[in-house]
Amino acid sequence: MKRYDVAVIGAGATGAAVAWQLSHYQLKVALLDRCADACFGVSKANSGIIHGGFHHSAAKTLMAKLELEGNPMFDDLQKELGFEFVRCGIIVVAYSEEELPALRKLYEQGVANKVPGIELCDRKRLLELEPKLTEAATAGFFVPRGGVIEPYGYVFSLVESAELNGVEFWRNFAVVSSEREGDFRRLRAADGRVIEAHFTVNAAGLYADEISRLCGGEEFEIKPRKGEEYLLDRTSAARPSRVVFPVPTPCSKGMLVIPTAGGTTMIGPSAVMTEDKEETGTTAEEREKIFVHSRKMVDGISERDLVAAFSGLRPVLVGNEDFYIARSEKATDLIQAAGIQSPGLTASPAIGVYIKDLLGKCGLALEPKSEPRKKLPPEKRARDLSPEEIDKLHADDKLASRIICRCEFISEAEIVAAVRRGHVTLDGVKFRTRAGMGRCQGGFCAPRIMQIISQESGIPLEQLTKRGPGSELLAGHLGDLEVK
Repeated sequence: MKRYDVAVIGAGATGAAVAWQLSHYQLKVALLDRCADACFGVSKANSGIIHGGFHHSAAKTLMAKLELEGNPMFDDLQKELGFEFVRCGIIVVAYSEEELPALRKLYEQGVANKVPGIELCDRKRLLELEPKLTEAATAGFFVPRGGVIEPYGYVFSLVESAELNGVEFWRNFAVVSSEREGDFRRLRAADGRVIEAHFTVNAAGLYADEISRLCGGEEFEIKPRKGEEYLLDRTSAARPSRVVFPVPTPCSKGMLVIPTAGGTTMIGPSAVMTEDKEETGTTAEEREKIFVHSRKMVDGISERDLVAAFSGLRPVLVGNEDFYIARSEKATDLIQAAGIQSPGLTASPAIGVYIKDLLGKCGLALEPKSEPRKKLPPEKRARDLSPEEIDKLHADDKLASRIICRCEFISEAEIVAAVRRGHVTLDGVKFRTRAGMGRCQGGFCAPRIMQIISQESGIPLEQLTKRGPGSELLAGHLGDLEVK
């Protein structure tokens, strides 16, 4: 049984940011997640938007305060960690005269929040910023500091950097019991593994309410708000240059048109409250709504360009739409980080700092490491290189020029590197490299990727999974089938 200064439960954007911050100090830190890899919960289905700080009042909500602090942190983080990130800007558009009062109110809130560069726009200015808006576009405003990011790449890079700097990542660690003994809390996983920690951070997303109860903390309820998203091929003529927001509804920022950091176009999400924390299917009804709404916003959107459909679940804190980040009053070694829904991704770097400082106030000794922080090795992505550069890499590593995923132009060297960094599921490799995210959705490259994972990890092919136990990819052998 290992003992740590801090255990962080949940390896999504919040937990990963906390672990990364703590990796800068002379501490023993454990990052625990119930899934087979980081970012397999709420964060994997995030829309990937770096929000501008105008949807909520910074004077009234913690989420807006941390969103505004988190937004400018991404430039330095991207330079250090290397994830995909583009400051393309956000435009919020009213599509009728009736929406203008709500648009004006939202703009004024952005001004009150001191959003950098926010600009009120007439129709002419909107079309200068985004020519692909439809004829219905009436007025809007522009937030140049908004952007897009690959959420899984961001979370993976935080976790990998934290690991490189001493954090221990425990995968498949579903916490089922907790008891406080002396100065330490004992956390037991479903498979029997046990660790102890002086402080525990509850960043468990949809399951933060259950972790709080297990740890003797506050009673609160998390309910999922389901959002369906639809991904259009990178060749789609509808791809805008900015993130396009409509005027929001009372329960959602609205259905958006997003030029993703990966080069595709995303439309959605919907916003439907549900009871099931595991149900992530999509429906024909919601798909129709999203496509109809998106066609009103941006020209050229076509279902012929549809590549993938998925949904995400946002953890809504019942009775409170704000973030709940505080030291537990009932279990004083527990730091609560619950209800981290949108704009949680944007706020996550600031949340990491906030919780690190909160732990310091609780008595955790925050002594910076004397040695320089270890940096992640630079990545050489085939899709970013010229043919001449790939030829040069081939001289030293023939795998660098062997393209496995032709839709996204991903080399075998990139897949091998992902496996060696600990991503040993098909989805883990997909999220880490983009292999399988293109038009064929892994139809051609998945078998070869499975072979590479097996060769590099030593896991037999029949034990490989899509995203952890219960999602095995192979069952038996074709020759074993009985033909009648």
